[in-house]
Amino acid sequence: MVDVGHKLTLGIDIGGTGLKAAVVGEDLRMLTDRVRVATPVGAPPTTFVEALVGLVTPLGAFDRIAVGFPGVVRNGRVLTAANLGNDKWVGFDLAQALEAALAKPVRVANDADLQGLAVIAGKGVEMVITLGTGFGTGLYCDGQLAPHLEIAHHPFRHGESYDEQLGNATRKVIGGTRWNKRVEKAIGNMRRLTSFDHLFIGGGNAKKITFALAPDITIVSNEAGMEGGVKLWRT
Repeated sequence: MVDVGHKLTLGIDIGGTGLKAAVVGEDLRMLTDRVRVATPVGAPPTTFVEALVGLVTPLGAFDRIAVGFPGVVRNGRVLTAANLGNDKWVGFDLAQALEAALAKPVRVANDADLQGLAVIAGKGVEMVITLGTGFGTGLYCDGQLAPHLEIAHHPFRHGESYDEQLGNATRKVIGGTRWNKRVEKAIGNMRRLTSFDHLFIGGGNAKKITFALAPDITIVSNEAGMEGGVKLWRT
């Protein structure tokens, strides 16, 4: 039984391969099945908005919307969208466009930042990385989300970025063994960079890690990308 006194959050996760959505309750439980369609990579932002409206229409009632986006977002406006293949994203006010289309208030954050909000304990320095189409990161101190850093596009190995060296397309080319060695090196870099107290690893490729993880590293469900939307509305 849904407590109607609580706000229902429509969580939307914009990924490099899929657009996903579900309605989530205040306790971070998904109240509907997750729905998904392929990401229209290369299409303009207006096409994404249309696709999202069609995707969420069957989900029923919700009070507010939280969106995880694969890039830098400030005040609902997109600053970068490297994996979506269309430069019309730069400067696009995604929050405003979705508010107009769905008639509900919208908050938008980086997708890795949003995923971390669902899983962090709120103590010390915590970090999340996501392994999917690309490489995402989020950083938190005592439960507070830090400004987003696009570490994905910083140099990593041989003149290439973390995104280029750890993304799904590269994994398919180099194979699991070499990819795992790179992930292990990247985790070491993140440890030296942030001195995290705990690291959470999400994204569709987290399950492909084969090396032993330190006690202060946890793999988390990919559903956290939508569940974290509730906490975005508490910040």
